[in-house]
Amino acid sequence: MHATIADIHSPIILMAINISSLLLLLALVMCFLRILFGPTLADRVVALDVLNILAVAYCALLAIASGQPVYLDAAIALALVAFLVSVAFARFIEKSGKKTVFHDGGGSGFR
Repeated sequence: MHATIADIHSPIILMAINISSLLLLLALVMCFLRILFGPTLADRVVALDVLNILAVAYCALLAIASGQPVYLDAAIALALVAFLVSVAFARFIEKSGKKTVFHDGGGSGFR
């Protein structure tokens, strides 16, 4: 017997899948912009980590939309690899010895 994840014939679930796909696409575009125009290396690394999280979310959404649970296995594997990549980038930033510069928004702040 073939088990499905959700009944995708419901119009509410189809609408939720479509809206979720559009929101994930918007978040992906915003992450790519942060990777391209990020002011510091740490901003780019965080955007890359968010990009990995969005890829895992898209795999889970694809599993729901297609009814194939094999995409959940891919999402779990991708999440594990993304965690290791995040740790490696954090170690790289730590070893590089660059200090992060915080920009003050104005002269009226407390120091």
